[in-house]
Amino acid sequence: MQIRDLPYADPGVPDVRSGTRFLLWLGRNQLGGQVKALLWGLLLQLGIAGLPLGVGVAVQAVVDRDGGRLALAAGLLVGCGLAIAVGDTMLHRVAVTNWITAAARVQQLLSRKTAELGSVLTRRVAAGEVVSVSTGDVEKIGWFVEALSRFAAAALSLLIVCVALVVYQPALGIVVAIGVPVLALAVLPLLPRATRRADVQREKAGKATELASDTVAGLRVLRGIGGEELFLGRYRAASQEVRKAAVHSARMWALIAAIQVLLPGVLLIVVVAYGARLALDGRITVGELVTVYGAVALTHHPMRNFEEIAMAFSFSRPSAKRAARVLALTRTTTTTDASGEEREATGDLYDPLTGLVAPAGRFTAVVCGDPDVAGRLADRLGGHPTEPAEGHTSVLLGGVPLDELPLAAARTAVLVQDKDPVLLSGTLRELLDVPSSGAVRAEDALAAAQCGDVLDALAQASVDTDGDPMRTRITERGRSLSGGQRQRLALARSLVTDPEVLVLDEPTSAVDSHTESRVADGIARLREGGTTVVLASSPLLLDRADRVVLVHDGQAVAVGTHRELLAKEPRYRAVVTRETDEELAGAGSRLHGIDTDELEALEGETA
Repeated sequence: MQIRDLPYADPGVPDVRSGTRFLLWLGRNQLGGQVKALLWGLLLQLGIAGLPLGVGVAVQAVVDRDGGRLALAAGLLVGCGLAIAVGDTMLHRVAVTNWITAAARVQQLLSRKTAELGSVLTRRVAAGEVVSVSTGDVEKIGWFVEALSRFAAAALSLLIVCVALVVYQPALGIVVAIGVPVLALAVLPLLPRATRRADVQREKAGKATELASDTVAGLRVLRGIGGEELFLGRYRAASQEVRKAAVHSARMWALIAAIQVLLPGVLLIVVVAYGARLALDGRITVGELVTVYGAVALTHHPMRNFEEIAMAFSFSRPSAKRAARVLALTRTTTTTDASGEEREATGDLYDPLTGLVAPAGRFTAVVCGDPDVAGRLADRLGGHPTEPAEGHTSVLLGGVPLDELPLAAARTAVLVQDKDPVLLSGTLRELLDVPSSGAVRAEDALAAAQCGDVLDALAQASVDTDGDPMRTRITERGRSLSGGQRQRLALARSLVTDPEVLVLDEPTSAVDSHTESRVADGIARLREGGTTVVLASSPLLLDRADRVVLVHDGQAVAVGTHRELLAKEPRYRAVVTRETDEELAGAGSRLHGIDTDELEALEGETA
């Protein structure tokens, strides 16, 4: 896999049983790149290991005044230099490719999971953790994947060097063969403690990121209540905890690095002392001593990969654990059809948990006293239960559980627009270029959503599109637009898709009453014949619905038209008119003799 071939056509199904298993799964899926890095790494390491042999042969040739062997040594050194140059260049190229492609695979997996879960993701996982996984954690996971093959090349080259030294000069080679494994394993007792400290650091950093993300998200509210300093103080404390944990972890890694420098130095002293005595006794030549000395001196190069892989694993394992936790989330408890055939769903939308029924082809409004309950209900209607217990009671569409439909089919059948829709950056034409039935034109959707003033504003803001609002770019998350403009453009996008069932959660909460009335008419007109569910408490919307359902304490308790429920159902009237208990008691006694004209006047006041 090359960088130019990204993104992956299919990133695969990850092993998310644990962080370690996820890392190994990533490594297996890049086996070709790992093998390439291993081979180029071996060429580099053996080229470095061959330098002492060339120097030793050259020294001995000078001592013996042998010109032929001196030329051979020169050729050997030139070959080693070429091997080092080519190996280092290609290893870096392949390693970076492995790093980027591994990170890209994780990013694609996270994007796919985000698309699968929708708004439910941030209800199950903190928004700060999602940000941390998709940014810093992805980089650390890629680091471990690419470092794995370089470590394997370093370990294999050390084994080859030890065996070669034993064959080349047994007396000194045995000392090196014993000393090198000791060097490699000396830091193992320190790794668990270093890993624990790294885990603590990552955990505290994750909490600080979550706090920062939540603070930024609620900055407007914090400013309104004067809470900036309070949360700033909390973030200062959290960042200091991160700093202390980072210093605590760095001390352990500094100790490991010191050992990696100290022990090779000790081995080098032992080899020189013992080799000098052997050379004085005539048991080895000067060239052999120089060769063994150079080989030991250069072991620090592959040994650095041992420290790096330990650090990479220690920092990437918590990251992989977090990524695996996010990737392990499921849309719901999914079952498959025994026949293996695709099931088509059409008809009434029914929620067994609340008893809510939205008849096919009708405009149904749902009134909930609690906005959070309304949001969870909207998610359920889209096949996204937000509570574990809800996963066993899937919403039915035409008698078919949404759980049993493929994700693509479920999304085509039911579309949910939550109360805080997101507009991606791009032109207005690109914003409305979404998968759809093709039955609703963008112009009709914009008109139904009352986006005329938005189009005028975009046309005036455009300087290089000849006044065409459809070619005007919308900034990230629609920040250049007001809340009402963003909401209406999001509604137009939902109307363009023309799904079989459209669920809208408070689609007009950010617009004035005059615009809201026209938007309600537009939705009813454009969605005529389609199943539409609107969760709202605005009388202007409710009055245009074919039927209204009151959900109280998690159950559908009353069904009727807006006017019928306003006259007969005190709980409905309390939500829609915001009346107090005392007012309800008085209104209840008055409603026994109210006539139609008085009822219409009352509705006009609430509107």
